[in-house]
Amino acid sequence: MPTVLRLSGWRFHFYSDEGTEPAHIHVDTGNGECKFWLAPVRLARSRNISPIELRRIENTVFEREQFFMERWHEFFEG
Repeated sequence: MPTVLRLSGWRFHFYSDEGTEPAHIHVDTGNGECKFWLAPVRLARSRNISPIELRRIENTVFEREQFFMERWHEFFEG
């Protein structure tokens, strides 16, 4: 599970065995988790995250979409 960013108590990461899915990022908050598709950014799923925190995470994913896409391609296409 390569971690690509830690921010505001969140850990943004990939699972190494998911290279066949479209580009996405997982976020672990400590109390919950969520997954966002990239390009375009949209929520795939979430568990145990308040709507307010989920919106903050979503905004962060939008702001860093290009960074996450670059990390995705580096990791899965090497």
